[in-house]
Amino acid sequence: MIDRRGFIGASVAGGLGAVAAASGCAPDGDSARAGAGETDRATAVPPFELDEVTVDQLQAGMASGERTARSIAEMYLERIEALDGQGPELRSIIETNPDALAIADELDAERTAGNVRGPLHGIPVALKDNIDTHDRMTTTAGSLALEGSIPPQDSFCAARLREAGAVILAKANLSEWAYFRGIRATSGWSARGGQCRNPYALDRNPCGSSSGSGVAASANLCALTVGTETGGSIMCPSSSNGIVGIKPTVGLWSRSGVIPISHSQDTAGPMCRTVRDAAILLGGCIGVDPRDPATAASEGREHADYTQFLDPAGLQGARIGVVRSFPGFDPRVLALFDEAVEAMRAEGAVVIDPANMDAAAWNDPLSLVLLEYEFKADLNAYLAGLGPDAPVKSLAEVIEFNERNADREMPHFGQERLIASQARGPLTDPEYLNAKATIQQANREDGIDRLAREHSLDAIVAPTRDLPWPTDHIKGDRLDGGSSAAPAAIAGYPDITVPMGFVKGLPAGVSFFGPAWTEPTLLRIAYAYEQATQQRRAPSFAATLG
Repeated sequence: MIDRRGFIGASVAGGLGAVAAASGCAPDGDSARAGAGETDRATAVPPFELDEVTVDQLQAGMASGERTARSIAEMYLERIEALDGQGPELRSIIETNPDALAIADELDAERTAGNVRGPLHGIPVALKDNIDTHDRMTTTAGSLALEGSIPPQDSFCAARLREAGAVILAKANLSEWAYFRGIRATSGWSARGGQCRNPYALDRNPCGSSSGSGVAASANLCALTVGTETGGSIMCPSSSNGIVGIKPTVGLWSRSGVIPISHSQDTAGPMCRTVRDAAILLGGCIGVDPRDPATAASEGREHADYTQFLDPAGLQGARIGVVRSFPGFDPRVLALFDEAVEAMRAEGAVVIDPANMDAAAWNDPLSLVLLEYEFKADLNAYLAGLGPDAPVKSLAEVIEFNERNADREMPHFGQERLIASQARGPLTDPEYLNAKATIQQANREDGIDRLAREHSLDAIVAPTRDLPWPTDHIKGDRLDGGSSAAPAAIAGYPDITVPMGFVKGLPAGVSFFGPAWTEPTLLRIAYAYEQATQQRRAPSFAATLG
């Protein structure tokens, strides 16, 4: 949202700061849990043995012999079958790994032989369907144009997860082409996966573009999920689905083998139910990758174990800058944010309120210019890397495919973003170079860095995203709601969102962001906030709310 989607829609609507949103919820009052009458309309969902289970609990079960990697994978596959294609029909998973159980068996054999690779050994992970896996699953960004495409090698992220012993269980649905396709688009919709649905209210949108990753984590369809972000695509679906999301510093996780939008802003990152699980997953995908030059800057700054930074007293003495200059938030979300700030103060934080940012930095329409230039160059390079058997070999061919298959590919919205990107020139164009320099300077040195330096901040906080809006295939997403994702996204800096409460049964999150490579500090603070407030609640699968 502002994600790989919001960026785009919001800039057209007049600013990259706001993205798909809208309160659209019932009139008065907020509630930490759905009120009477709301749960009465909940879709019947069978009880699940692994509801809200953590990585540590799964590891303890496997260590004791109570569970195996195979039994865990089987339970999640059954859960996917029950909730994704039936029951509430969440449509969060595009396909499951036909080799998942065989992989789990191999990992169980290793454990029996005394070899446990680490905290991810035997843990099921779902990857967004724009992250390459060289197996019997495809990688398509949700598009029929790439249907059947099996990349020649794993993405760096997938390879690292396999090395760590994770079971790559499934590919998650997403906003097609990570939302970089049409102007009047609908988040969570792809031609391959259909419309993903919010598990808190099935008629509400899950946000995107990492819609399926957010829904699958929230609805307990997998232990851990991975999303990607260019301009809010981890932050918005994490907030809208009541989970924790981490957008790392660009370069901490390699982007090789990730279907791109922008090499300046793209990154993959954890989407999980707890900060600790997200920290475990964050350490599983680090490393310098020759296929992604941006990772060279991570050397000496990365940590194999980010759980070492988790401290329940981590807010004590922390200097927190409160940004209140992001417009468009529902007053009830702002009330929750006030409560969140007071909770931080009560835990010993030194709160600087307000510590506002210049809205011109993240509202600059040059942000869209950069994305259009880089999408064309980066996607063409990715498609070329698929080899001679690639279903489509260029952005131009994707556009042609969509035109020929408009009834299946464009039943709800068009491909204006693809066409605009195709019209852009090379990355040597002065227009592109100026756009990149201008927006990065405004959001890095003159934005986040300046704010952190002037107030000696450990973290900057703001509400993550406005409330989930009703899904609408006629008008598309509502772009009038508040979002705080743009500055960190444009800068390529880290951002963490944590659940901060509910309004009429709909979740909202609070974001912690800061300068490059400050993941350890942000994790310490985000974890302390999570432990002090405990706002995560499993979804109720209500048909509607309000």
